[in-house]
Amino acid sequence: MDIILSSISQGLLWSIMAIGVYLTFRILDIADLTAEGSFPLGAAICSVSIVSGISPLLASFLALVGGMLAGIVSGLLHTKLKIPALLTGILTMTALYSINLRILGKANVTLLGQDTLMRTLQSFGLENRMAVLVVGGVAVVLVILVLYLFFSTEIGLALRSTGDNEAMSEANGIHTDTMKIVGYMLCNGLIALSGALIAQNNGYADISMGIGTIVIGLASIIIGEVIFHQLSFAKRLITIVIGAVVYRLIIDFVLQLGVEPQDIKLFSAIVLTIALSTPLLKKKPKRTKRVGKKGAELV
Repeated sequence: MDIILSSISQGLLWSIMAIGVYLTFRILDIADLTAEGSFPLGAAICSVSIVSGISPLLASFLALVGGMLAGIVSGLLHTKLKIPALLTGILTMTALYSINLRILGKANVTLLGQDTLMRTLQSFGLENRMAVLVVGGVAVVLVILVLYLFFSTEIGLALRSTGDNEAMSEANGIHTDTMKIVGYMLCNGLIALSGALIAQNNGYADISMGIGTIVIGLASIIIGEVIFHQLSFAKRLITIVIGAVVYRLIIDFVLQLGVEPQDIKLFSAIVLTIALSTPLLKKKPKRTKRVGKKGAELV
């Protein structure tokens, strides 16, 4: 039971990052690797702010703003300088490594003894796991609600239209470059916010904590899509949260089997490979049945 509660609480925190990845990967159809830099950026801004005496809530908001600024940089590189999306992400991610080191001042910053959102709730009598669950749950509900309202507005619909058909959107007077920049901004803002919450939960920010972030985000999205098909936008965001929780359950189960923590990245890649190949594996039995039926007809 403890493992399940821990996986759910961790999954909620990571799901905000997965929702951010979803905005560029599925809505805009862009592979944005900036995530690997904006995630530790959020953790760094939040941790340094808390250590400097800023409240955890304001520190989390500053992390969100920092991630949005990183997203604007990637968006400008891609739309104004016409650099391919993949290279844009690599360039920003590389630059963010140095920026994150500048912010942290060293490889990692501990939050030991500092006030965090989780510790604030613990002061009201909640145990650590329940505090993480409450913080993650409230943050996820707010993010989904804000995104649902935003994508119901004219700008939100224009952003979705840009991802669906860029040429048609331009023909209808939509500034697709601006919409892409907005998408980059939202995506990396959410990823940085997730990094800030994870840092507060872990009790530290580390320069290398963004490695493998994109794999975790993609795995959460694909797992959600494999379990649930053809859903509306709001329901799809909820399935990403479920996918992130399922992913954490799988990882925690693997750790319980005695797998070394340094091998977790390998298992993450294996989980993503299985999730990506599941639709193909589902089709094969049908093809076999069809061949069998044709064979039976020939016989």
